[in-house]
Amino acid sequence: MAIAFTFPGQGSQSVGMGRELAAACPEAAAVFQEVDEALGEALSETIWNGPEDQLTLTANAQPALMAVSIAVLRVMEARGLDLKAHVAFVAGHSLGEYSALCAAGTVSLSDTARLLRIRGNAMQAAVPAGEGGMAAIIGLEEADVEAACAEVRDAGFCQIANDNGGGQLVISGAKAAVEKAAAAASARGAKRAVILPVSAPFHSALMAPAAEVMREALSGVAMAEPAVPLVANVTAAPVTDVAEIRRLLVEQVTGRVRWRETVTMLAGAGASTLIEVGSGKVLTGLARRIDKSVTGVSIQSSADIDAALSTILG
Repeated sequence: MAIAFTFPGQGSQSVGMGRELAAACPEAAAVFQEVDEALGEALSETIWNGPEDQLTLTANAQPALMAVSIAVLRVMEARGLDLKAHVAFVAGHSLGEYSALCAAGTVSLSDTARLLRIRGNAMQAAVPAGEGGMAAIIGLEEADVEAACAEVRDAGFCQIANDNGGGQLVISGAKAAVEKAAAAASARGAKRAVILPVSAPFHSALMAPAAEVMREALSGVAMAEPAVPLVANVTAAPVTDVAEIRRLLVEQVTGRVRWRETVTMLAGAGASTLIEVGSGKVLTGLARRIDKSVTGVSIQSSADIDAALSTILG
């Protein structure tokens, strides 16, 4: 039985996440302290005590979710996990790709926190507030969603941003175009078309300015080959080459998150157990809908960690 670790993306955050783990485990507390020091502020206070609207801000949510994931991982390692020996692949949804690379030793924790702060600010600044949007389209084939986006080009640009699996595709782009495309998708038979409460059109061509910011930021950060292969968002294929990882992280800002294909690739490679490391259970739910043969496990608490390790370590 091969195991893959997956790392959640934005939307999985909640006030109080990681607080009990940090209180009980010095390895987890050290992660939050290092992230606070890297950012020059007490992000942990916002993570644990809110307010929620501050935690939800892109520039806070991204490093916050990463911190929780790595805190869980460090506790697992203190209790006997050897990532290289026990895990076949790592993968992360959008910002979770940075968590995965930190977990695999490619980027240091401090650098990962700083990169995600830069990424969050750059993504928010790329499009003026109120001009971009995203919508989830449920129960419609990819070709029909592409056609819905194409037929509203008079209202602006939009594209598929996430293929989350389980019949869920997310579109992203100019707010007016996204709204019209969502209506067009409903007309084409979508079960649901839901405008998402996000502050920017993530993973669309409109994020090009943010991609350039990340190209520069990533060029100045030391990277090591990951201890286990990363399955990249934009290719749904394993990668270990550092230069290629840098390139794909830049491409990821404007490119599609191919999560359905990622889970399918992992299952095909024999990783029948996907362990979601960090806050929430979004990826665990998606894994089950994408491939019924996959076992999804979410680990957030000390008890979750012990249960997972009993399976991993035997």
